[in-house]
Amino acid sequence: MQLVVARVGRAHGIKGEVTVEVRTDEPELRLGPGAVLLTDPASTGPLTIETGRVHSGRLLLRFAGVRDRTGAEALRNTLLIAEVDPDETPEDPEEYYDHQLMDLDVFTTDGATVGRITEISHLPSQDLFVVEREDGTEVLIPFVEEIVVEIDLEEQRAVIDPPPGLIDDRAEIASSRDAEEDEGDATDGEDSAGAGA
Repeated sequence: MQLVVARVGRAHGIKGEVTVEVRTDEPELRLGPGAVLLTDPASTGPLTIETGRVHSGRLLLRFAGVRDRTGAEALRNTLLIAEVDPDETPEDPEEYYDHQLMDLDVFTTDGATVGRITEISHLPSQDLFVVEREDGTEVLIPFVEEIVVEIDLEEQRAVIDPPPGLIDDRAEIASSRDAEEDEGDATDGEDSAGAGA
């Protein structure tokens, strides 16, 4: 099975190093010296990692055969792809590979169906589940333990405890807010809508 583990960014310096946007929780395993990676587009690879180091919080890699800034810039935006045994799992039992989470059915803690995970979006701050609902719309669910309370790979399901507004209809939120305002108007007799304007 093939997994995208990084995307090549800008060239760094003049000796062929590039910055990379890491897309794996195991960069030391997937992006270590000697690793051979497939690429997208395929014409730029395969690439063998020669050296790697962290500089100012970013991972810098140098690939075999890339010795100058021009060669490094030619790799910009290339996706780096690792071959992974489909039965392999991360060392940490609380971590998952993207392919394990794809197509899981998502339910709330009270059993309501939310949809199906169609994509995992890796952002600098956190990962997000892109969940397709039955009506074809999408909802983004932060993959944090406060919200995603259970992942059951055997049952192919994820259970979430969403905060108010994450997956609710806007109409429901607006109507409950209107009701609160109506109650406030009834008690104090003043219109508070313009108070902050």
